[in-house]
Amino acid sequence: MSENTPSEQSQTLTGEPSPEELEAAQAADEFDASNAASQAQTQLAALQAKNTELSDSFLRAKAEAENARRRADDEVSKARKFAIESFAESLLPALDSLEAGLALKEATLEQLREGSAATLKQLKSALERNRVLEINPAAGSKFDPHQHQAISMVPAAQEANTVVMVLQKGYLIADRVLRPALVTVAAPQ
Repeated sequence: MSENTPSEQSQTLTGEPSPEELEAAQAADEFDASNAASQAQTQLAALQAKNTELSDSFLRAKAEAENARRRADDEVSKARKFAIESFAESLLPALDSLEAGLALKEATLEQLREGSAATLKQLKSALERNRVLEINPAAGSKFDPHQHQAISMVPAAQEANTVVMVLQKGYLIADRVLRPALVTVAAPQ
């Protein structure tokens, strides 16, 4: 039989823990608390490192986006500033031809006509290279209010709302109307 003291027997019978059990439970609680604190500190350090890493990544991405925006702004500014440069450069031969023609003091009518035709050809070529295209509808073609401007309606022996005559050519630049063609249109009969 066990030799428990009467007080130990009464504690065992009443369900109260012994002082040794209380001490062991308290030590276990302290160990768990210490272990939990250590884990929390480890997690905190890992989260702080991750926060620093994400913060650095954010700042780098923000700086990169700002640099890209600045470069794009510079390119747009340069494009606006020099957009007409290639167009003007393609017109210079026509200008040179006109000046050379005017420099001839004793030019014949035939020479002036040939020079004018050559200059006109250079000018048209320069416009085409820069995507400036003629709007010159043929007589009898359908009137297009997006590309033509009707000056008048005239009685004609052709279908109504068709071009009778072109008074002034129009021009497109990159599929956008720069100037509509001025036309007379056949009136309904």
